[in-house]
Amino acid sequence: MDLPNLFVVTGIMAAGKSTVAEALAMRFPRSAHVRGDSFRRSVVNGYTPMTPNPSSEALGDLRLRYKLAAKAADAYAESGYVAVVQDIIIAGELPRFINLLQTRPVGVVVLAPSAEVVAQRELERPKKGYTTFTPATLDAELRANTERIGLWIDTSALTVDETVDMILERIPATLVY
Repeated sequence: MDLPNLFVVTGIMAAGKSTVAEALAMRFPRSAHVRGDSFRRSVVNGYTPMTPNPSSEALGDLRLRYKLAAKAADAYAESGYVAVVQDIIIAGELPRFINLLQTRPVGVVVLAPSAEVVAQRELERPKKGYTTFTPATLDAELRANTERIGLWIDTSALTVDETVDMILERIPATLVY
């Protein structure tokens, strides 16, 4: 079975999404890495951030970001690129995001290192994402409320290259149509 031209890489903050998505995209001769967070950063004024109990405005801003990322990923895939879209897309938002995508099949990858590993990574990285959530609470949300779509990988003890190798080896069996 062939590989898809569109991958979704998701997980909680500090799960390794950006690094893995970039490394995955680099494995293809013609590829694009669509960073969902870039659409959030494009908003100059008025963005409502996500919180554990999000307002309707926060959900609206999040879903706008997802809509823009999905359209960009589809446009790249339609133009012959392998698109690797990456963002925090968990709980009920994951199937909703997949439904936004026109390109099929889709390779969905959920990076799921342990909350302890995520907390350590957060301490070691220059940017800090955990302000209104903790690694433990976001991890619990991922594991309890996210449908088991696609390929779930515990990357706690894997290198980036090992993770990408696993994706390329196992994703055909888990494609979403």
